[in-house]
Amino acid sequence: MEVKIIECPRDAMQGLKWFVPTETKIEYLNALLKVGYHTLDCGSFVSPKAIPQMRDTQEVLDQIDASDTRLSVIVANKRGIDDAVLHEKVTYLGYPFSISETFQQRNTNRSVEDSVPVVEYLLEKAWAHNKQVVIYISMGFGNNYGDEWNANIVQDWVGRLADLGVDSFSISDTVGVSTADTIKQVYESLVPNFDKPEFGAHFHTRKDEWEEKVLSAWNSGCKRFDGAIKGFGGCPMAEDDLVGNMPTENLIHFFDQRTIDMGLDKEAFGKAMQIANNIFG
Repeated sequence: MEVKIIECPRDAMQGLKWFVPTETKIEYLNALLKVGYHTLDCGSFVSPKAIPQMRDTQEVLDQIDASDTRLSVIVANKRGIDDAVLHEKVTYLGYPFSISETFQQRNTNRSVEDSVPVVEYLLEKAWAHNKQVVIYISMGFGNNYGDEWNANIVQDWVGRLADLGVDSFSISDTVGVSTADTIKQVYESLVPNFDKPEFGAHFHTRKDEWEEKVLSAWNSGCKRFDGAIKGFGGCPMAEDDLVGNMPTENLIHFFDQRTIDMGLDKEAFGKAMQIANNIFG
């Protein structure tokens, strides 16, 4: 496996206005677990008032099949962390750490600086329960609030969190503002300068901009990419229906063209895509 593909049904579903029945979620996740992804971002241990779509994450996790694919869930506070670490099937706990002050307040109701102790708590609990941590650097390629951004800010925050013990980061283009140039700046400031952490890419993108983003990240040393079938989902903050998740089928096409091993079962992927069409319409 030369590149790691992470499928993100959690991100695809969480903004839907209709509730996806628990049984349907289980069917979909079981189909995705047969594809051979490195990781499945499958749920959230967050307040059901904040993300009602994910209120059944515990039940879903209890009923999905065992697989070689690792499972990842999102946590946003200490209560969610305490619940998530107890689930045997979960490998990764993801925390959204925005380097945009405005977005971090909106997303987690705390400042960027006040999020650091939460990361410390997350690491402590994860290590105690044999879990791994992924920090999502939200607004990692800029923001739409006018908050200061440059690649040095990304590097500084990654360095500070890496010093705490974080060894996996997903740099997130939360509202689809990245360009090939800003992506190059970010990964070239990170990949050569940190020995241990792994750096992934979680892009939200318009349909005509996806390839230049993947190419820039790949050429700059990124080897881990998040996607969602057909680009479903995306950040509600974007307020732009054209800005969705990176379509997984586009990632597959990109790496197939370059004969880069993803370890995926294409037949199983096709079956999962059929279920996705039924869920999302």
